[in-house]
Amino acid sequence: MDKLKDNLIAQLTFKFALGIMEYSEKLDGNRKYIIANQLFKSGTSIGANIREAQNAESRLDFIHKMKVAAKEAEETDYWLQLCKSSENYPDCDQLIEQMQSIKKVLNKIISTSKSTNQTIN
Repeated sequence: MDKLKDNLIAQLTFKFALGIMEYSEKLDGNRKYIIANQLFKSGTSIGANIREAQNAESRLDFIHKMKVAAKEAEETDYWLQLCKSSENYPDCDQLIEQMQSIKKVLNKIISTSKSTNQTIN
């Protein structure tokens, strides 16, 4: 993680992925296997796509990878909202708050990247 220590979105999504892993384990322990699996896959994929974007071949490639991360964030938010609204699911309010922050930063990165002419190295 040293390489990306000054990269806010990489830090946020790495920390978030750790929280998703822990929450998914709780869901597994409560026999909520399908939701745990879906949430684990989408929640950890956000950061993986952002890491991949750090080595984008072009500005358009960077934007595309960030959009994929944004889609995964939306899916993750959906699963978290389901958990929050369902009975007998562990509290996930902190993860939802983190998700909102991640989505805001991601949207800002995407919109800024679309409006700039600088190249991504």
